[in-house]
Amino acid sequence: MSRLTKHAPHALAAFMAAVFLDSLRFKFTDHPNTQEIFGRLNDWASSRGAPGLFAHTGLFSQYVIGGIELLAATLLVLGMTPRRGHLQAAGALAGVLVMTGAVSFHLFTPLTTDPNHDGAGLFIAACTNLVFGLLLLGAFRRRELVVLVRRVLAVFAPLGGAPEHAARPLAAANA
Repeated sequence: MSRLTKHAPHALAAFMAAVFLDSLRFKFTDHPNTQEIFGRLNDWASSRGAPGLFAHTGLFSQYVIGGIELLAATLLVLGMTPRRGHLQAAGALAGVLVMTGAVSFHLFTPLTTDPNHDGAGLFIAACTNLVFGLLLLGAFRRRELVVLVRRVLAVFAPLGGAPEHAARPLAAANA
């Protein structure tokens, strides 16, 4: 195995985890920058008929997003241990999902790419994590991702198929 294929996934995972973990100090302490960002998003959602979506108790609150980022960082780091690449794939997938949302909200809402007036640092970090997550999944953890997806799908659609009684029409079952 070349050095690149051996160490690159862990370098990408470490960078992603560091970015996620660094953001938690803002999200979990209700930092004014975080209040500004989620407040703008909540105002935007309210104008679209979804008030409270990004509020402190909303479905996409800073605490929910921070919790997902903490989970992603944990899985990315745990995936660095031998025979735990599937955890890294799960962490990268969680990271890609969250960062896809972050980049989209920066681009397609009044949030803009520079809500903190810091030279778009937050947006650049989100884009970088998105690209690194896609690279990690596409180039290094593709097999683990396929296994992970199959395992998740098996929970919702067991390999044995639907039980025999579920295939019968309701009228026949009641006869």
